[in-house]
Amino acid sequence: MKIDKKLIKELVDHLKEFELSELEYQEGQTKIKVSKVSKGIEQVKTSAIVSPNKSVLKSSDDIEGIRVKSPIIGTAYLAPEPGAKKFVEVGDKVKKGQTVMIVEAMKTMNHVPSTADGVVKKVLIEDGQPVEFGQTLVLLK
Repeated sequence: MKIDKKLIKELVDHLKEFELSELEYQEGQTKIKVSKVSKGIEQVKTSAIVSPNKSVLKSSDDIEGIRVKSPIIGTAYLAPEPGAKKFVEVGDKVKKGQTVMIVEAMKTMNHVPSTADGVVKKVLIEDGQPVEFGQTLVLLK
């Protein structure tokens, strides 16, 4: 994949010009997201993501199991607050309806319940990671 530096610079310029904190651009399988992080000093963070065929990325281990998916777009948190014990860890037994994580959207904390009884096989996201609607968050066996 060839990175279009001119396009990224143009997107960063749009951030400044329109006083935006984040801007996302997608063309085909290429997705570019630029965001501004302000911590005293103005910085601009950019990331480019290429989405290959998702079926290639799945191993047989990830295909089998019960998937707990995100009900909304937002930021996923593995614990109720920073530094607190995580809702679930790999190997934990969970009951249907038990909170497995929180997804924050528009300053509202939405609890994500387990869709079935099972054992946590894999947690597929990191704490504080942005998630999409329908994205698998936890895999149960």
